[in-house]
Amino acid sequence: MGDHSWLERRFGIAERGSSLRNEVVGGATTYLTLAYIVFVQPAVLSAAGMDFGAVVMATCIGSAFACVLMGLPANYPIALAPAMGHNFYFAFTVVLGMGIAWQTALGAIFVAGVLFFLLTVAGIRQTVMDALPSSLMNAIGCGIGLLIALIGLEWSGIIVAKPGTYVGLGTLSDHHVLLALFGLSATSILLVKRIPGAILVGIVLTAIVGAIAGLVKFQGVVSVPPSISPTLLKLDFSGLFSFHMLVVIAVFLFLDVFDTIGTLVGVAPEAGLVKDGKVDIDTKALMADAGGTVFGSLLGTSTITCYVESAAGIQSGARTGLAALVTGFSGSCS
Repeated sequence: MGDHSWLERRFGIAERGSSLRNEVVGGATTYLTLAYIVFVQPAVLSAAGMDFGAVVMATCIGSAFACVLMGLPANYPIALAPAMGHNFYFAFTVVLGMGIAWQTALGAIFVAGVLFFLLTVAGIRQTVMDALPSSLMNAIGCGIGLLIALIGLEWSGIIVAKPGTYVGLGTLSDHHVLLALFGLSATSILLVKRIPGAILVGIVLTAIVGAIAGLVKFQGVVSVPPSISPTLLKLDFSGLFSFHMLVVIAVFLFLDVFDTIGTLVGVAPEAGLVKDGKVDIDTKALMADAGGTVFGSLLGTSTITCYVESAAGIQSGARTGLAALVTGFSGSCS
């Protein structure tokens, strides 16, 4: 009981209309919805010549560190991890397309992260968010949701690329598509029925059915973690002040600024972070992704930013930084 009371006081759980159960379930739900980055990030960066195992470790540790910054100083239920899109720009445009060494590209991310931090301290990011009208705030949240839905439908095979119309219906008789449709239907029913932890229950239920059908293979629970040494502190700052590298730094900076703003604006209404039509975000929360980006570049991963998948945990009832800590701990144990 004492531990629970301390957590209540530290995070203001009851004050924000949540409970210890909601925070744990919400944090775990957020982790399961964004856990794909643990595998996608090293797959993308390894194409640029980086060590796969080292990037796995850098991704998990860097994300956990950023989640701690969001959970403790800021006390918000928002998780952070390497940003999708940023990683592709890093690997395929900067490294493979422009012929820049990945060590130098990491140096560019470090500099962009430092500039990102300075912009936050100066209050520029908060000023941009304050200037957004409520209609645009709602549109950003809707747009991000549609993008995530499109990605999920594509990865599941429910929709496929098709000339002329760009997208078309996949093969609905495919076992993987059927499993995805089952998971989507089951989770939707649980949400409509307002079952606590509906998204988490839907994910677990889908995984169980997939395992029974032989579509999900058990790979074990514990293994020796790979070494992070191939990417740790391998940044190279030489040549960063040439014109083309300054452009790269600027792109990383603006991607991070507007990606984070878009995500925060998207999840803010559900998390109760909108007051008088404005997004009310503490500066400490805005510093979490800047700190995560700087720390992540030292470890060997691309830009770390807020994840819109946090909305799944928030929908499950998460309202405080304890949920972010649960997400970060889950990621560090991956």
